[in-house]
Amino acid sequence: MYAVIATGGKQYKVTEGDFVKVEKLGVEAGDTVNFDQILLVSKEDGSLVVGNPIVSNATVTATVLEEGRSKKIIVYKYKRKSGYHKKQGHRQSFTRVKIEKINA
Repeated sequence: MYAVIATGGKQYKVTEGDFVKVEKLGVEAGDTVNFDQILLVSKEDGSLVVGNPIVSNATVTATVLEEGRSKKIIVYKYKRKSGYHKKQGHRQSFTRVKIEKINA
């Protein structure tokens, strides 16, 4: 059984027991989060339930493990012959969750 959830402007295919890094939710570690924007659910018998755009009465329950920041990436812009260059760093914030239950 799996589901496709939408959170933080992205879509994730999840199953029970998965560990997923999603965009920062601003929730304490150890708390429970319910995702209610479920786009697709695969049931035990193999049938698919596709939402239009979301599946009604479906939720995914997850436990927050940690919040953190990813590795730093360097963004470097350069234009030749003009002396223009710009260096910038970025660290994306994330929330790591464990998928506990898919309620279809």
